[in-house]
Amino acid sequence: MATDLTTRSRSTGLVDVLDRVLDKGLVIAGDVRVSLAEVELLTIRIRLIVCSLDKAEAIGLDWWKHDQHLAPGRASALAEENAALRRELRALEERVAALGLPPAAASRPVRARVGAERTAQAARKKTSRRSDREPAKTAKKG
Repeated sequence: MATDLTTRSRSTGLVDVLDRVLDKGLVIAGDVRVSLAEVELLTIRIRLIVCSLDKAEAIGLDWWKHDQHLAPGRASALAEENAALRRELRALEERVAALGLPPAAASRPVRARVGAERTAQAARKKTSRRSDREPAKTAKKG
């Protein structure tokens, strides 16, 4: 009979503690650092919040609503958005093709095209300088 009373009081105490923790919330924070010869090798920062979902929403924590693994309807919304973006990309590619640009030039970013044009211009300048110098060298030999 005495064991029944102690078990009931422990379970009631545990229920009270859990009720208070979930109602008020509990924060556990800590850092773990592993060092060897005063050189820090690893740092682990631990932040743990234990509270009810209502309390979490009240303090601005609602990440589980946006996680695709925890919110099943969210994955389909992302798939629909992805499909819409792909359709828009295809439409833009068709518009660029209608402008008559060559496919290679249209697919490269503008910066890459400008960089390639500058490189080609620099190469042309070098070859023109060489061709200007070469006749002078042959004139000295002859």
